[in-house]
Amino acid sequence: MSNSRNTKQKSAIRDVLHEVSRPLTAQEIEKLAAKIVPGIGIATVYRAIKRLQEDREIAVVEIAGKAPLYELTDKGHHHHFVCNECGRVFDIEDRGENLDKMAPKGFQVDKHEITFFGKCDRCD
Repeated sequence: MSNSRNTKQKSAIRDVLHEVSRPLTAQEIEKLAAKIVPGIGIATVYRAIKRLQEDREIAVVEIAGKAPLYELTDKGHHHHFVCNECGRVFDIEDRGENLDKMAPKGFQVDKHEITFFGKCDRCD
């Protein structure tokens, strides 16, 4: 019986992340998931997040000075924009720039992360 409940909770978290389409904190996920699964608590959200991470369905987005954020892994490579006013984080699609050329000559780039900071359209 607890597996069924767990499935509903994980499904609610997936639905929330898909609908909002931007990285969210665990607290934001809890608030939105509670509309789908009333009574879902923060401890349950953290347990479900952990399982979804283990299953590689969601990934953590770490931005200095912010609580960990979570997003679905099906988006492919992309960057993030942080609004300095409201603190929300948004996805920016990768434009396919060849960033390897920015590395010093002879260096090999294994991966990169780029975060933009500014004002979102709601705070402008």
